[in-house]
Amino acid sequence: MKPVFTFLVFLISIQLFACDKNNEITGSINDTPNTDNMKLKITMGSDTFNASVYTNATATAFKAKLPLTINMMELNGNEKYFDLPVNLPANASNPGTIQAGDLMLYGSNTLVLFYKSFSTSYNYTPIARIDNPSGLVSALGAGNITVKFELQ
Repeated sequence: MKPVFTFLVFLISIQLFACDKNNEITGSINDTPNTDNMKLKITMGSDTFNASVYTNATATAFKAKLPLTINMMELNGNEKYFDLPVNLPANASNPGTIQAGDLMLYGSNTLVLFYKSFSTSYNYTPIARIDNPSGLVSALGAGNITVKFELQ
C-alpha cells in the first residue's frame, strides 16, 4: 500500500509543479506580438509597413502617443532611434537576438527601429514587430529619416 501511495503523491506533485510552471511562464513572458490587437502603420517616405503590437504596458503607452511623426537618427548601420520627450513604462530584458523589423524601447524613452538582425547583449522592451520587413533596409536608407507611426 505504501508504494502505491508514494507513487500517487509523486504523480500529483509532478502535475502541480507542471501547472505552476506553465502559469508562471504564461504570466511573466510576453515575447510574441499580439496579432489580434490593433496594428501599427509605419510610414517612411513612400514606403509603408504594418506591425503587430505586443501586449504590454510599454506598447499601450506608445499607442496612446499616436499618431507620431519623428526624425529618427541612424546608429550602427542596423537601427534608427529617437529620444521621446516623455518616459514610457519599461520592462527590459535581453532578447539575445534582434530581428529586422523589431520596434523596441531602450531605457525608458529611446524608441529604436531595427532594420538588420544581429545578436545583442543590451536590454530592450518590445513594442511591436513589422510583419514583413523585406524592403525595410532600402526604405530606411543610410541616414536619418522621418518616420510616421499611426494606428490602423
